[in-house]
Order: sequence, then C-alpha cells, then structure tokens
Amino acid sequence: MSRRFYLDGRWGQVHGIEAGSGPALLLLHQSPLAASMFEPALPHLAAAGLRAIALDTPGFGGSDAPPAPASIIEHAEALLPVLDALELESVHLLGHHTGAAIAAAFAARWPERLGQLILNGVPLLSTEERAHFATFRFDPLEPRADGSHLIAAWEQRLRSSPGWSDIRAMHKHVVTMLANPERYFWGFEAAFAYDIAPDLARISVPTMVLTNTGEDLYAASVRAAALRPDWALAALEGGTHDIVDEQPEEWAQMVARFCSSGDA
Repeated sequence: MSRRFYLDGRWGQVHGIEAGSGPALLLLHQSPLAASMFEPALPHLAAAGLRAIALDTPGFGGSDAPPAPASIIEHAEALLPVLDALELESVHLLGHHTGAAIAAAFAARWPERLGQLILNGVPLLSTEERAHFATFRFDPLEPRADGSHLIAAWEQRLRSSPGWSDIRAMHKHVVTMLANPERYFWGFEAAFAYDIAPDLARISVPTMVLTNTGEDLYAASVRAAALRPDWALAALEGGTHDIVDEQPEEWAQMVARFCSSGDA
C-alpha cells in the first residue's frame, strides 16, 4: 500500500508518495506531470524489496512552487533538503525525461549521496529535436467560458504522444497538467535551457540508461548511452513516454534489477 507525505523543502512543502521498505529509490517525474505517474509501478517496486519514493517536483502536483521558474541545477540542489528530511544519506535515483535531467545534474554534483542512477529517457537533444519538442509548449491555460482550454490541453497531449494506446493514462496526465495551468510548461523550459552533455561526462556513480523503443527520447537515450561505454543500457519493446502506465511490471523489474546490483 502506498503512503502520501509532505516534508519541508527549499521552496516550501514537497509532496510525495512512497511504498515498500528496503533500499530507497527516489523517483523524479517527467514534465508536466507529478509523482502520480509512478503509481502503477510502486507496488511492483515495493514487491521487489525497494522503498520507492516518488516526489512532485516543486511547482507541480502538490508541491509548493518556487517564486520564479527554477533551473535544472536549482531543482537538483533542492533535492538535498529532501534527502535530509527523509534521513537518507544515500539513495538510488531515477529520473524520467525532465526528471532525468534533474537526476543527471544531481549525480554530477553530489555523487556521495547516491547509490545507483537510472536515467529514463535522456534529453540529450539535437538542434532538430529541440525545435520539434519546443512546438509542444503552449501558453498558460487560461480558463475560458466555453471550455476550449480543456480541448486545447487534450489535443496537445494527443499530439505529443504518438502511438498512445492507454486512454485512462491520457486522461490522468491531462488532468495533472491542468492542475497547474499557469506554470505547467516551467519544466519544459528548464529542460530545454539545460545542456546535459557536460554533466553526463562528469557522472561517476553506476548508471543505467533506461528507455523503450516507442518513446520519443529513444534515439536521444541511445545516443547518451553511447557516450559512456561504462554505463548499462536497457530498452523495453514498444510503448510511449507513458511506459510506466503501459508496462508497469516490466518497467519495475528492470529498475529493481539494476538497483539490486548496488546498495544505497
């Protein structure tokens, strides 16, 4: 059974969900979602003997927002008081998409606080990829009397999720985005402004790049793994960037298997 909690962070309260006991695994979500994206996998991670802790990035979900959009490095630094509040000297860390950027920035600067690192969908983007993903960002979703802002959010999510197959996941994630209509795009802007390549080169902890062949960062993830022959690379077949909803048990098995190769 999962448990919800709040703790004091850099910019106010941070909301999280955890399940299980054992070595701790901190989970950082993609933009513009929240810790709830990991809920389908939490029971499987717990069953594998992990204490899985999913956080809402500040400004998303139930976590208080910073006073202004924060950089990826600032978000990484903001994990330090979270780890202290959780009384975790060392933790396994997994980040998905924007969460992977935050995880990479953290690992490059505070390796002594980490066991294993998993980068799930690495935003090592080419110029063409940056231009492509930038088209998915749209202005704050100001409520309109005719509800057209709701249709705009739905259509945007459909367009940015080629190959989608899980209608309930689509609904859940659009609702999550709409919960923060004035700042849902902050994570995208932070990720696009962050050059992940130098930090990938600096990472010294055991690392796995996790991806799936149908996700939009598959090519970028393979490219990132090729930069570091000392890293593991694992890929699930098919799916989209909603792989945790689509293949939760298989995803959790890959994560748990890598975490079990080192103790946090």
